[in-house]
Amino acid sequence: MADNVIEMEGLTKRYGAITAVDNLTLSVRRGEVFGLLGPNGAGKTTTTLMLLGLTDPTAGSARIAGVDCTRSPLRVKRFVGYLADNMGFYPEMTGRENLRMTGRMNGLHGEALERRIDGLIERVGIAEAVDRRTGTYSKGMKQRLGIADILMKDPDVLIMDEPTNGIDPEGMRELTALIRQLAEEDGKTILISSHQLHQIQQICDRVGIFVSGRLIACGGISDLARQLEQENGLRYEIGATPGGEALLQALGGVEGVEEAALQEDGLVSLRTRGDPSDAIVRTLLDRGFTLTHLHQSSTDLDEIYAKYFERAGESDAQDKRGASRPRRAR
Repeated sequence: MADNVIEMEGLTKRYGAITAVDNLTLSVRRGEVFGLLGPNGAGKTTTTLMLLGLTDPTAGSARIAGVDCTRSPLRVKRFVGYLADNMGFYPEMTGRENLRMTGRMNGLHGEALERRIDGLIERVGIAEAVDRRTGTYSKGMKQRLGIADILMKDPDVLIMDEPTNGIDPEGMRELTALIRQLAEEDGKTILISSHQLHQIQQICDRVGIFVSGRLIACGGISDLARQLEQENGLRYEIGATPGGEALLQALGGVEGVEEAALQEDGLVSLRTRGDPSDAIVRTLLDRGFTLTHLHQSSTDLDEIYAKYFERAGESDAQDKRGASRPRRAR
């Protein structure tokens, strides 16, 4: 599709007997923030290296804006900016001097170069530090300078490796807001590789869960949550008077309630099949309870990740017993 800027088809990378990336098929749309989520060693960095043309795939293909990443890596680099986990700057040079050098390497000179630097300094919020040596910068400040650095050539696509790693909460909030702004206001297509679940949940339009070189789930966070809820049921917290064991027994008998447990705070947690909330309310009222609390718990990215990770482990165990492997997410 024309709106797909990053396209990987059957992308595979093997190092001897080790398969770092296993038959990855994935597309990232124009103007989208996509999070490639997985633990260290999952294959995220290897995928990034293949997209940048820094390592050749064993099989499959990768294209960015229609350009083959393996055959034409220099063309790809013209419109792709890459933010590494640890950006390398000359520590004895100021932030401005580092940006000036990057600009010159990308064909900018004179007033045009200085205007670009001034605009990016303001954009990423480093005006107070830009004339200090980068060796004095915090991790968060280096990440901001890194974003300014990769924006010097005004790329259409940004690939970021753990951009929020090691940054304090305030710096993280500002950085994630900037990433969303680059997608929404500038139309940048952004691929983020990360294991930081909370930050990914805040800024990504879609996520792909990557485990042992395989993409095991892909979609919007709400879509993945809905799928898990359909498979595993909904979760509720119920409070009523009287409470305790009487409430637990009453709720345990409601049709559709599969598990009920009394919590330390006196609420009863439920796992249900379908949505029995109306039946829950009717049962409690009919039995003389006064309902004080009814809350359906949402499925967040931590739980989504844990569930799919658990499922991947079960699939690997089946593989070792000779069972067929599951279809890969597309």
